[in-house]
Amino acid sequence: MKTLGVTVIVVLSILSSISYAEDKVEYLGVDYCKTCHMPHYESWHETKMSKAFELLKPGIRRDAKVAANVNPDLDYSKDPKCLVCHTTGYGEPGGFVNLSTTPEMVGVQCEMCHGPGSRYSKMMYKKKGTFKREDFIKEGLTLPTEQNNICTNKCHNDKSPFVRAINNYNFSFEFRKDMGTHRHDLKYIYMDIELF
Repeated sequence: MKTLGVTVIVVLSILSSISYAEDKVEYLGVDYCKTCHMPHYESWHETKMSKAFELLKPGIRRDAKVAANVNPDLDYSKDPKCLVCHTTGYGEPGGFVNLSTTPEMVGVQCEMCHGPGSRYSKMMYKKKGTFKREDFIKEGLTLPTEQNNICTNKCHNDKSPFVRAINNYNFSFEFRKDMGTHRHDLKYIYMDIELF
């Protein structure tokens, strides 16, 4: 229970520092999201996506790196070509800058697939759990599907040496979703936090 209290304080601190002007879009980070989406966070935290940054370190997944013609002994944790897909919001407002400045933005977090949280979080708090999925979408929430191809547009494409190394690579959204993003049978849990 103490962790929830600390998380709420962190979220309130983040909220107080965010300007919600319509033209300002920022990444907030998974610590912000988990305040109201703890079951999703717990599920995601066990996936490869949450640990994607670790793959950039030397010696990790050596065989896969060699197969993809990537030097397994190099440290890729500062390589912009890799950071785009192994961190959240790299190069964007509120997103990953570097490990010492923004360690909380490592890995493929919620906003990599669902868009920057500042776009829809204010609406969520104002409506206090009475919103519909369509409300989120109007406010900028992205819901990845096979049709909108977010996964391949962002990362699972031939910019990745691992994709290039696989002949006839075909990203299967449904298969990968089932393999590990987060549980999809969980519903949003509204936390009664007064912010406005």
